[in-house]
Amino acid sequence: MLRLMRDYATSWMIKFILGAIVIVFVFWGIGSFTDERTTRVAVVNDQAISIEAYRNAYNNIVEQLRQTFGNRLDDEMLKSFNVNQQAIDGLIDRALIIQEAESMNLRVTDEELADAIRGIPAFQRAGVFDTDLYRRVLDQNRMTPEQFEMSQRDAMLADRMSSLMTSNIKVADGEAMEWHRWQNAAVDVEYVLFNLSGFKEVAPTEDEIAAHFNKDPSAYQTEPKVNVRYIKFEPGLYTDEAIVPNDDIESYYLANAAEFKTEETVQARHILIKVPSDAPEGDVETARGKAEDVLEKIRNGADFGDMARQYSEGPSNIRGGSLGAFKRGDMVKPFSDKAFAMNVGDVSDPVRTRFGWHIIKVEKINPAKTESLEEATVEIRRKLTQNRAKNLAFDAAEAVFDQSFEGDDLLMAAKARGMAVQTTPPITRQGPAQGVKNRGKFGDVAFGLPLMEISDIQDFDDGYYLLQVVEKIPAAIPELEAVKEAVRADVIKQQQDQRAREAAEAFLTALKDGKTMAEAGRDMKVQPVQSGFFKRNAPIPEIGYEPALIDAAFTLSSDAPLAQDVLKGRKGYIVMRFLNRKYPAPNEFETEKDNVVQMLTRQKQQKAYREWLTQVRDQSRVEIEEEFLN
Repeated sequence: MLRLMRDYATSWMIKFILGAIVIVFVFWGIGSFTDERTTRVAVVNDQAISIEAYRNAYNNIVEQLRQTFGNRLDDEMLKSFNVNQQAIDGLIDRALIIQEAESMNLRVTDEELADAIRGIPAFQRAGVFDTDLYRRVLDQNRMTPEQFEMSQRDAMLADRMSSLMTSNIKVADGEAMEWHRWQNAAVDVEYVLFNLSGFKEVAPTEDEIAAHFNKDPSAYQTEPKVNVRYIKFEPGLYTDEAIVPNDDIESYYLANAAEFKTEETVQARHILIKVPSDAPEGDVETARGKAEDVLEKIRNGADFGDMARQYSEGPSNIRGGSLGAFKRGDMVKPFSDKAFAMNVGDVSDPVRTRFGWHIIKVEKINPAKTESLEEATVEIRRKLTQNRAKNLAFDAAEAVFDQSFEGDDLLMAAKARGMAVQTTPPITRQGPAQGVKNRGKFGDVAFGLPLMEISDIQDFDDGYYLLQVVEKIPAAIPELEAVKEAVRADVIKQQQDQRAREAAEAFLTALKDGKTMAEAGRDMKVQPVQSGFFKRNAPIPEIGYEPALIDAAFTLSSDAPLAQDVLKGRKGYIVMRFLNRKYPAPNEFETEKDNVVQMLTRQKQQKAYREWLTQVRDQSRVEIEEEFLN
């Protein structure tokens, strides 16, 4: 495989590594499932899944969650997402899929694999695959080319299996129309919100605070913490050593010519008279007539910006129609074609796009330009110096890592090279409060390390790091005095919740007894609110997007206008009454038909694939190491 890759590599490439490359490998785990030298976590039809594969799968899931939730991700959230089980289930599913594919004689050829790897942007410079970069990126991720290529082949084989199992699944037009009608229905309700914050006259006693704490002290358990030694390898400290010869600057300039070209741009204003793309011809002509009237005012001397503020129906009207400078591909084609064919100062006749009719005024044309080598030299040198400094920082981290690879203490490895070791105070999974740019990732890595083990080289967005956990502090239940204010706040919230619910239940009872919303509102000094029509995927006005409340609203009807119980939202308790319902017009479905069919087809394919995989798993021998899961 590497020979094949070398055949496609180019000789002129500058040998530097691109910074901050993040590769999302579309597979579960890394390395061989059948590696007998590592501890296994499961067996799937006599095929072992290694703990190394599990660790990589686990870390991939945690990193995805970290990108979604940031520093809010903690141990409780990880437990709620059941990351352990997700990781092991994903590895088992992947093993089963590959086994089934092989039993059906599905194959991925060497050439198909090579094409796929050559197409991964993380292994390319200027859009061309580079062998040196390929090896370097794999080294940074502690992988051999053989490991990565095997995993990539498995991922491609799994995709092929998925296509084979789901390619015949279709969605009928009637099914798509019914879903569209359901999804785009809208309801109008009136409601009263009993906001928790409105019940301020609560003052819990000392006995109530103590009773609440004693009921479940574990609710106030402290988070586990770790103390971490680490060495930081900052690229900025290696800048003086990162010498960039002039030949390399010229090579980079020639290899990345597109980087130094600036496309032609036009700076313009416009006035938009909206008309839907599928509007009747009469509506289209009416809108055109409005545009012509505005155009006549401009040609008679009216200021274009003033006319845009007065008549334009687009979001740029508040800026006098100004669109700034834009490239040819930034606008819809009819608009762009016209704007780029005009001269400075020209005002166009009305131009039709899918948004409506536009009047365009060109204010400036910025010609295409190519920056010369001399003009680009400073920026190229800065970029190459920065990347070479990062390479040097990585090399220094690698040298320390290699010296401590056999388990030596990080202090010893640092001392041998005259480097400083820093130590954090006790930190949670959120990471250090300061000194590290990506603190969440730092915390994830630290909490994944056994005591005194030295981490792989890590990139936390401000340099490379080596970590060593020197102390693990388990979670503990504190004394009441230490968390008394937190307990008090919880009791206040609980009592507010109880009072808000009691008020809402009294209001609902009044409605069930025959009172109108207005009458019950006057009695309890609350003001009912009419929502206006909203859809299933839209927020309820003044309440926000709360799926449970939205679902409840759509269960109401003229025959059953009230929910049987009060509804709980984020702000408090809601009593809701149905007013009206409407459905989308049939022609709306025709506009969205293709997208709806594609979306429903994907959903049916995913459902069928999951059902097939469940059946395969039920018929297979899958053994998970109980001791490992515990």
